[in-house]
Amino acid sequence: MKELYELGIVFRGFILVQNIFKSLPDGKKTDPDKDLRGAFISAISSFAETAFTNVYLEYLESGNILFIFKMAEVQSLDSNIPEPVILYGLTEKRKNVDKFVKKFLEKVSPIIQLFVHKYNKKDFTELNQFESFRIDMKSFFV
Repeated sequence: MKELYELGIVFRGFILVQNIFKSLPDGKKTDPDKDLRGAFISAISSFAETAFTNVYLEYLESGNILFIFKMAEVQSLDSNIPEPVILYGLTEKRKNVDKFVKKFLEKVSPIIQLFVHKYNKKDFTELNQFESFRIDMKSFFV
């Protein structure tokens, strides 16, 4: 997918793993702190779910950039209930946005499912364990 800049997974406001596929265009070199991006994604997703009664945010547009979100639930070792985990993609904007988003979400669904399967009931404070998942994410786009 040549439109893809970045793919990542956010849990509790932190990016657990991300893969940068290509650099943002020159006009977008304001690379915000990774933790700020994770907190923003969690906050905006939570807002949409709360404000619009269990409706999940699928994408946001900003100029020629799309933030696309795929929600799932995972249970960490320190919790008795499943919590939201968000796969996000940062892509180039295309003409038919809804069709492109649908295609992108179909492509990334197996990635978030694999993540949940692999890390359900694991200790999410041990961040090093997620490094190997970067390779798994990349393999879906080779």
